[in-house]
Amino acid sequence: MSIKVSGLTKIYDTQRAVDNISFELKKGDIVGFLGPNGAGKSTTMKIITTYLPATSGAVEVCGFDVHEQQMEVRRRVGYLPEANPLYYDMYVREYLEFTAGIHELGKKTRARIEEMVEMTGLAKEVHKKISALSKGYKQRVGLAQAMLHDPEVLILDEPTSGLDPNQIIEIRDLITSIGKEKTVLLSTHIMQEVQAMCSRVIIINNGKIVANDSINNLKQSAGKESLEDVFRSLTN
Repeated sequence: MSIKVSGLTKIYDTQRAVDNISFELKKGDIVGFLGPNGAGKSTTMKIITTYLPATSGAVEVCGFDVHEQQMEVRRRVGYLPEANPLYYDMYVREYLEFTAGIHELGKKTRARIEEMVEMTGLAKEVHKKISALSKGYKQRVGLAQAMLHDPEVLILDEPTSGLDPNQIIEIRDLITSIGKEKTVLLSTHIMQEVQAMCSRVIIINNGKIVANDSINNLKQSAGKESLEDVFRSLTN
């Protein structure tokens, strides 16, 4: 399995942000991770990507434990958090070169940067400072850095945030293409995005998983015509 989550719990003081959840993703899966604000989505993603320790439970990424083997996990994960952490005083290419250095890409650096610039549509912006970019292009830079080291697993928290309709379609197509060879777990509030990209959805509410199935199966079992209706029925 690319991602294996077993009995995962995260407690902040008296708040149980994630409550004994389990799920698995295999190579080629594009899974939508849905839930209302504060449901536990971002906390779960931060634990999977080693940015936050769990209170209890276990998580493995490509067979490596996120607590005991953090560096091995980080080599295999590309992460775009909801708050895109960019260095605004850097130029786009400079930032990607900096990221390539962190991942020790060496002789592959130039080729990977050119590939990511082309793939994310940054060619016209690559010589600008990140601070001068629109929010949509900043999001593209975030996607480029997440994919730069060719990770096996992508964790994307609101990846189309701030993009215009044309950019959303382009990024959606990009994620769909990437998902053929990798494992993608993405969080979004846009149900159309989920239906367009995802083979399966996991819905979390109040820290607990309340659904984990294909969109069609969820609609049939809930007797609903749309994913939005299923979501509302499970999270209200």
